[in-house]
Amino acid sequence: MSDLSQERRILIAMRKTLASIVRDLTPKDTAQAYPLSDATVEDVKACFDLIAARERELAVQDGLSTRELPRFSDEPKAAQVISIANLKATLKRGVE
Repeated sequence: MSDLSQERRILIAMRKTLASIVRDLTPKDTAQAYPLSDATVEDVKACFDLIAARERELAVQDGLSTRELPRFSDEPKAAQVISIANLKATLKRGVE
């Protein structure tokens, strides 16, 4: 990580710390109320968005592939996985 710029190291530290805080605050029991207000949750999401946007800008500036960038788990992927079994079953039904 020493070859990374100071700004990139700051962004990584901020993203990891923010993610740890969210993880620590998330109730283990679904019956418990979430301790953060809806406004605070939206602010945290905005922070993640800003960090990711700046990391993308730095990667583009440095000529890195966008595949190397962090992604949100709910962000749509460019490729979709298709089950071979379902494909075979669909083809089999089409032939009959």
